[in-house]
Amino acid sequence: MFGGGAAPVLVLSQNTKRDSGKKVQLENIGAGKAIADVIRTCLGPQAMLKMLMDPMGGIVMTNDGNAILREITVQHPAGKSMIEIARTQDEEVGDGTTSVIVLAGEMLAVAEQFLAQQMHPTIIIRAYRTALEDMVNLLQDNISVPLDPNDRPKLLEVVKSCVGTKFIGRWSDLACSIALDAVQTVMLEENGRREIDIKRYAKVEKIPGGSIEESSVLRGVMLNKDVTHPKMRRYIENPRIVLLDCPLEYKKGESQTNVEIMKEADFTRILQLEEEHIQKVCEEVIAVKPDVVFTEKGISDLAQHFLLKAGISAIRRVRKSDNNRIARACGATVVNRTEELKEEDVGTGAGLFEIKKLGDEYFCFITQCKDPKACTVMLRGASKDVLNETERNLQDALHVARNIMMEPKLVPGGGAVEMAVAQMLAEKGKSVQGVAQWPYRAVAEALEIIPRTLAQNCGANTIRTLTALRAKHATGGTSWGINGETGELADMKTLGIWEPLSVKLQTYKTAVETAILLLRIDDIVSGSKKKGRDEETRSAQPTEESMKE
Repeated sequence: MFGGGAAPVLVLSQNTKRDSGKKVQLENIGAGKAIADVIRTCLGPQAMLKMLMDPMGGIVMTNDGNAILREITVQHPAGKSMIEIARTQDEEVGDGTTSVIVLAGEMLAVAEQFLAQQMHPTIIIRAYRTALEDMVNLLQDNISVPLDPNDRPKLLEVVKSCVGTKFIGRWSDLACSIALDAVQTVMLEENGRREIDIKRYAKVEKIPGGSIEESSVLRGVMLNKDVTHPKMRRYIENPRIVLLDCPLEYKKGESQTNVEIMKEADFTRILQLEEEHIQKVCEEVIAVKPDVVFTEKGISDLAQHFLLKAGISAIRRVRKSDNNRIARACGATVVNRTEELKEEDVGTGAGLFEIKKLGDEYFCFITQCKDPKACTVMLRGASKDVLNETERNLQDALHVARNIMMEPKLVPGGGAVEMAVAQMLAEKGKSVQGVAQWPYRAVAEALEIIPRTLAQNCGANTIRTLTALRAKHATGGTSWGINGETGELADMKTLGIWEPLSVKLQTYKTAVETAILLLRIDDIVSGSKKKGRDEETRSAQPTEESMKE
C-alpha cells in the first residue's frame, strides 16, 4: 500500500474534525470543571436541590449527584466520562456521588497551571498516582477508626451523617433506623461469608398518601396485589404458603396448532380434557394443604373455583423478584411443576397473611415472619416527587449501612478527613524529588475543595474558615472539620459525623483515576458526516411525492 517503505499517513478528510495537544487537554479540563460547577451546590446539609425537566415534561427534584447527571445530556466526551464516574460511585458504594464529581473537577483544575508551564502530562500523572497510593495508605493506617458492628447507636450516627445532607434529613432518625433494620434483616452469614443483597431482597415500595412518619420496615414482604376471587380469605394467621412458577390454566398449543374435529362429541371431549387437566393440577396443589398460593403465571376461573372450595387464597402474576423475596421471608421453595410439590416446599415461617387497602389500591402483606431474610420498606409521602426523592435518599442510607456492616471502619466527615490527608500530603510532598513535587502538592490543595465547598454552601467566610481549619490540623486536630449546618469549625467526634472508610476510598480512587484518564488524552478525532452543499439544497426542494401528499 505504501511504496518504498513510506510511513503510514493520517489522511484527514474535510469532514474529520481534529483538535490536538494542549488545546484538547485544556478543553477536557474545562468540561470537567463545568460538570463539577453544576454539582457543587449539592454538597452538604445546606445543599440546594436541582429541578430537572425531561423532554416528556416530567420533573425530578434532587440533590443526589448521580440522579442529576443521569438526566443531563452532555455533548463533550470528557463531560460524559465525568458523568460515568458518578454512576460508578453509585453502583460501588451508593454514596459520595456529589463529592467524587467535585473532587475530580478540582483535580483537573489544579493540573491546568502545570500544563500552561509546559510540564509534560506524564509527570503530572505519575505524581497523581503516587499521591493516590499515599492517600489510600494514610486513610487506612492513620485516620480510620474501627467500629463495632453490634453498636447500634454508633451505626445510627454514621447513617445519620449520610442522610443529614439529603431531603430526608428532617426525618433522619426514622430513615436511619429503617435503613439499619432493612440491612440487618437481609444480612446472610454462611460458612464465614457475609452477603448483603439490598438490590434483590430489600424492596422499597412507594405508596402516595399519608406522611413520611408512617414509613416502616415490614418483617416480611408486601405486594401490590389482591386475591383473584372476591370470596377468598383475606386474613390468615400462620399461613402455609406455596410458591409456583407454572400456570394454573389450560395448556395453550405451541405456535400454530390445528385440531381437526370429526363429530360434535369430540369438541366436548377436548373441553373436558382441559377441565380434567386443571382439576388434576389443582388437586396436586391442594394435596399439600396450603392456605395461600402465589403463582408467577395465570390462574383460570375454573382453578379459582377449585381453590376456593378448598379454602385456599390465590394470588396470580406475581413478579419473579417478589416471588424470590417471599421465598426468603417465609422459607418456601419456588416450584416449577405441581407434580413435584412436597411438604418441605411449603413455607410456614410467616405469621400473618392479610390484604389491606391503602389509598385506592389493595396490597397483600406477608408479615410477622420468624426469620425473614428479605424485607419490604414501605414509604409513605405527600406526592410522587417527594416519594421519589425519599427513595433515592433511602437507597444511599441503605448502601452506607451495608458498607459499614461489610467493612466496619470509619473516618471523620465534614471535610475533616480531606483536610487531614491534605496536611499529611503537603508534609510528604517536601521529600518528593524533582519537578513532580508540585503536582504532588497540588493534589493536597485539590482535596481542600470539599471543606471549602461545605463552607461556601453555608454562606460562611470561606477564606477565614479554611485558614482556621488549616491551623487546627497543623496542631494535630485531625478530626476537626466544618459544621455543615452553621459553617463554623467543629470537632467531628463530638458532633458525631462519621463516614464509612469504603466510601471515602472509592471517592478518592475514582476522582484521581478520572483526572489521570482525562489528562492522558491529547487528541480528539471525530469523523462526523456533514451533508454536502448539493445534498442540502436537494433536501430543501420539495419532491413530486411530497407535493402530491
